[in-house]
Amino acid sequence: MSQNMSILDRRLRSILVAPVAVVIGVLIGPGSVGAIILYAFAVIMLATGAAGYCPLYSVFHLDSHARRRV
Repeated sequence: MSQNMSILDRRLRSILVAPVAVVIGVLIGPGSVGAIILYAFAVIMLATGAAGYCPLYSVFHLDSHARRRV
């Protein structure tokens, strides 16, 4: 499993998207179905950001990771 996400993509997911999803989840009610979905989304964003690999990028043949061409 090679990385397919750029540093910017990883940071945006970890620093911006995941915390915003958690805050919105708290605002709509921590035990509601919508909040639980947002929490799961935040966990996925953190996990893919930490790993540098997004399974959906593989499905759609996307790659934002800059590789040096030799």
